[in-house]
Amino acid sequence: MTDDTLSQATLRRLLVDCRRIAVVGLSSNPTRPSYRVAAYMQQQGKVVVPVNPRETVVLGEPAYPTLSAVPGPVDVVNIFRRSEEAGPVVDEAIRIKAKAVWLQEGVIDDAAAERARRAGLEVVMDRCWLKEHCRFPSFS
Repeated sequence: MTDDTLSQATLRRLLVDCRRIAVVGLSSNPTRPSYRVAAYMQQQGKVVVPVNPRETVVLGEPAYPTLSAVPGPVDVVNIFRRSEEAGPVVDEAIRIKAKAVWLQEGVIDDAAAERARRAGLEVVMDRCWLKEHCRFPSFS
């Protein structure tokens, strides 16, 4: 189920105000959607923090094996993992006190989203960050 209740104001605030984005599942392969979306985020002035145990550097940034290994605060945890792998990532986002979790298009875990909301995190589910960013005319 997609999150159709997400207000446009909330979505816009997340896209504009959140500066440091941990991208879980970010690949160094430029043909992967995670790479393209994260590169776009960087072009928009966001600080991208790669989280992938199989990578060392992605888009010029050091990669971390887990969210817990990321130094400093994280505004948004952007999840590029299969739906069945999203729950543990959301739980880790709650533990590190991220402000929001963003489950990319096709990534759906209603139970994890509910846990995040109960913990006070904003939740975007089954939406592409890049597509949503491009929908707002003042961004592009």
